[in-house]
Amino acid sequence: MKGQKISDRYQIIKSIGEGGMANVYLAYDTILDRNVAVKVLRGDLSNDEKFVRRFQREALAASSLAHPNIVEVYDVGEDGGEYYIVMEYIEGKHLKNLLKKRGKLTLSEAVDIMLQITDGMSVAHDSYIIHRDIKPQNIMILENGLVKITDFGIAMAMNATQMTQTNSVMGSVHYLPPEQASGQGSTLQSDIYSMGIVMYELISGELPFKGDNAVEIALKHLKEPIPDIREKVANVPNSIFNIIKRATAKNPKNRYNDAREMHDDLKTCLDDSRILEPIITFKYSEVDTDDAKIMKMVKNSKEKEKEEKQIKKEEKEEVIAKKITGDDLKKQNRLLIVLAFIFTGLIVGITSVIVLIPIITKSGKQATIPDVSNLSIGSAIEKLQDKGFIVLDDYIEESSTEIEEGKVIGTKPEIGSKRKEGTEITLRVSLGDTQVTIEDYTGENYNEIKGRLEALGLIVRLYAKDVEEDKEENYEPTEIIDQSVKAGEKLSVGETIILYYPNVIREYPDFTDGSFTVEDVEDFADTYELTLDVEYVTTNEYEPGTIYYQSKPEGYQIVSGQSFRIKVAEKDSNEIIDDDCGGLC
Repeated sequence: MKGQKISDRYQIIKSIGEGGMANVYLAYDTILDRNVAVKVLRGDLSNDEKFVRRFQREALAASSLAHPNIVEVYDVGEDGGEYYIVMEYIEGKHLKNLLKKRGKLTLSEAVDIMLQITDGMSVAHDSYIIHRDIKPQNIMILENGLVKITDFGIAMAMNATQMTQTNSVMGSVHYLPPEQASGQGSTLQSDIYSMGIVMYELISGELPFKGDNAVEIALKHLKEPIPDIREKVANVPNSIFNIIKRATAKNPKNRYNDAREMHDDLKTCLDDSRILEPIITFKYSEVDTDDAKIMKMVKNSKEKEKEEKQIKKEEKEEVIAKKITGDDLKKQNRLLIVLAFIFTGLIVGITSVIVLIPIITKSGKQATIPDVSNLSIGSAIEKLQDKGFIVLDDYIEESSTEIEEGKVIGTKPEIGSKRKEGTEITLRVSLGDTQVTIEDYTGENYNEIKGRLEALGLIVRLYAKDVEEDKEENYEPTEIIDQSVKAGEKLSVGETIILYYPNVIREYPDFTDGSFTVEDVEDFADTYELTLDVEYVTTNEYEPGTIYYQSKPEGYQIVSGQSFRIKVAEKDSNEIIDDDCGGLC
């Protein structure tokens, strides 16, 4: 409840989420003076001693992971039989929510998100920590685009209890590796498979495998090859197809060895040299010949489902038997009269519908939008009107390297789709090959240049580049030190330019050692583009002006856009000075 304290430390502010495993609360840490997210385990899980032990062990292991793309785990504990985990509070939204809003992402956006996910998972895999439940619901994205992977402790502990229950994994089954679906143990390659499914969903806007129940979807993960992403989205390069194909291989031996290997492959997947690279072939067989295990799983699931239905049926009959009394029979008679009227109304309604169907279908006749690409506007309008469509006066103007200026690129809705006659169609008209002249951007801030070039229609990729150790201090962290396209060259809209920044890991210093002033910290925040919050606190424990607290510890890696907070001692202006009375006592 609001105001309640957990372990006499974390004061609940409000509920921010409920799930099958835990309830999530925004809370205030009264000791470290910061907002945190507290996940309190669901009641039935808290009563599972085996689960609790595993949860505590795995959550503590996850707390050792320090990476900008992983939500920090601060504390794990128990209060009055309630088990909880305290984490960094993220003001962002789940990747699933972003997909619901956007439908699908651009290739560059999807690759950028996957680079962050694999970068964070690389640290976990280096310590042989397996997440086991990678999915968009467990990935947060901040307003500045920073990605955070969450739920390490809970996901790993859940593996011991929930993954053996066929019907209880519905929330995760869409991302379930074949080896987990068949009841085998998880490895680093299990996370790779889930990340491959997430990448497919980001680019296509839909899941590769769907079904009416968890078993049906799990069987598809086991037996069916993943659909070709190139058939869902136009202009997907072979490099992207290869990454998804390799990550989602049925045989773990054919996948990447770990997240770092996948991350390295993603770094160059949008390079021009890789667009038409050969499609990979697998070294090991993808066919799972252990059909007996699969059939056993299906049989067990069906038997369990049948048992549950029988139990529900018996319970329902027992309740009905207890309730049927003389008064109940009278009520049932009245109910039968009401149902008779409803049934008569339905007959009349159905008859009306049968009569109206021919009229409705005739007026709603569908037609396929014809191919009007590369036609003049007049010819395209005539062709569309012949099919019964209405063409709007407003056009969508787009750059094109293939269609000459003034001719039609396509339509909205898309060419080839079926629509009712009378549907309004918008033409997409070519502006021709509008090109952008590239300048020398070295020495400038990559965020500013990226925004400027993307506004002109170019795709901008940012990559770190090694510099000589003795010259590291000469560069700003956001400074452009090289570019893939030389100054003076031209790029067409939709083409890619890579901006390189120095591959220098910058860390937070210890601002509490007495050698720094508030002005020093402000300069530091400006340099690294941090959001700085300076809090002045009245205290007699420190000299006025002393920085005695910082939210990111010494040695923590700096990431542009992070929030950073310091506390500065301030003298109480109302303090009474005691100098052995001195006239002031």
